[in-house]
Amino acid sequence: MTLDPLGFARHDHALCVQTALDAAEERCAARGVQFTPVRRRTLEILLEAHAAMGAYDVLARLDRDGYGDKPPVAYRALGFLVDQGLAHRIERLNAFVACAHPGAAHHPAFLICRACGLVAEAEGAPGAGLRASAAQTGFRIEQAMIEVEGLCPACQDGASA
Repeated sequence: MTLDPLGFARHDHALCVQTALDAAEERCAARGVQFTPVRRRTLEILLEAHAAMGAYDVLARLDRDGYGDKPPVAYRALGFLVDQGLAHRIERLNAFVACAHPGAAHHPAFLICRACGLVAEAEGAPGAGLRASAAQTGFRIEQAMIEVEGLCPACQDGASA
């Protein structure tokens, strides 16, 4: 399955956010897990911009919104979102980003703009070379995540101006 990358393209962001929140509610209901107000707000915060956010940045926003200022508040909500496939942790940035394709079985690849911090999520399924290497060693790939740094189209245009 090929998934369209999201993050650098112009789109109806309000619709993007609402669609993701609706999908999250449906996913949680189908799995019998609670999509609490703090979990919902945490996902909304991640969805506000297609950029990765650190846990303490999320915590500061939660605190301003009245959800508390204790780190476990943010870490539990972020952990829940990751566990439910609604967000991803980007190791390179030690940060989190909302999943652009919740509910879809996929291997995310993150295209990270080093200038503006925007993150686009694309399909990053292991290529034939990696699958062959894994098979040679008897290793079975269950999940792969690729993180790539570069310049988004807007920052490329700004650099060439």
